[in-house]
Amino acid sequence: MNQLADGADYCTRVVDDLAAIGEAKWNALVAASGSGNPFVRYEFLHALHSSGCAAPRSGWEMQYLTLWRGDQLAGAVPLYRKHHSYGEYVFDWAWASAYQQHGIHYYPKWLAAIPFTPVPGARLIVRDSHHQTLLAHALVSHARESDMSSLHVLFAPPGEIEHLADAGMLTRRAVQFHWFNRDYSSFDDYLVSLAQPKRKKIRAEKRKVLTEGVVLERKVGRDISDSDWDLFMRCYATTYAAHYSTPYLNRRFFLQIARSMPETLLMVVARREGRPIATALALFDHERLYGRYWGAVEFVPCLHFETSYYQMIEFAIERKLKVFEGGAQGEHKLARGFEPVTTYSSHWLAHPAFADAVERYLQRETGGIEAYVDELNERSALRASSSVE
Repeated sequence: MNQLADGADYCTRVVDDLAAIGEAKWNALVAASGSGNPFVRYEFLHALHSSGCAAPRSGWEMQYLTLWRGDQLAGAVPLYRKHHSYGEYVFDWAWASAYQQHGIHYYPKWLAAIPFTPVPGARLIVRDSHHQTLLAHALVSHARESDMSSLHVLFAPPGEIEHLADAGMLTRRAVQFHWFNRDYSSFDDYLVSLAQPKRKKIRAEKRKVLTEGVVLERKVGRDISDSDWDLFMRCYATTYAAHYSTPYLNRRFFLQIARSMPETLLMVVARREGRPIATALALFDHERLYGRYWGAVEFVPCLHFETSYYQMIEFAIERKLKVFEGGAQGEHKLARGFEPVTTYSSHWLAHPAFADAVERYLQRETGGIEAYVDELNERSALRASSSVE
């Protein structure tokens, strides 16, 4: 326990097991913070830990920094002692290599993030803005007092980034592609908002899938059957195998969130001649749909676009969800009506010379990101009257 000098009634504690806080107390904090994001809920985080996906043996040591006022949980940071940079989606491999070349240890490092989840959302999970200021400074102080090389806060919202910058962290920018629902009444209504060549291309892609005899079904929550999960795991593993990689997440994790938070799950199942051949899985809350995982055991032209994008967009329109986040990277999404969105991360490095070098690098990188976003906006698939001001 650490009493805060600038918050006399508050103290911080490091927690290495979410069960020590409990589901009710954690989710009450999440609700009070105003975050509807399912990835910061107790059920999702606990599944990551208890399944072994984000655990010490996989290089993720849970060290959540929590803020308390008496017995009340006032704030928390999902913080990990990290022994590698896998599963982060904000790439610092070059920084680690530079440290190694100079005979300095980069790992372990501090990482505030949702493991394997490049979704923007609260990292300073707090009850009010005063707690956010306290927690940002407490987090950086915690890093300074440790013997770790660095601290990284990934995919935090702009307001949190400002607090972290005030606490002494550097800001890094990147780009994702999100789809925005402009009160569309149907998928066809959405298509009308696109420039004619893009509209024509999407209709052609959808026809290709239909002519292959593929039938698609969207399933939500407890309607997702055990056989659907069997198919999903085969498809998920196949996707990673095609890239000569190993899945980050295991069957135990997925079945655990299927039991504990089914109301957040959407699965698209594709069948050809009655055979299940592909799936896409997303999570959603009351405002946003988050596309996360896709795979297929048979190749069908344009099936990825249909399952992972067009079926998801139809669902978002039906449910009147405001935003569909299609996952990390993917400039090809631009041609399908997605728009560039700047994402943010914060970084603190203990070594003064490396901190100065990274700061100069990020200044150059920021200029490149801003120019890239401008270029992407000029190439928008949306008709001029439909684009964001």
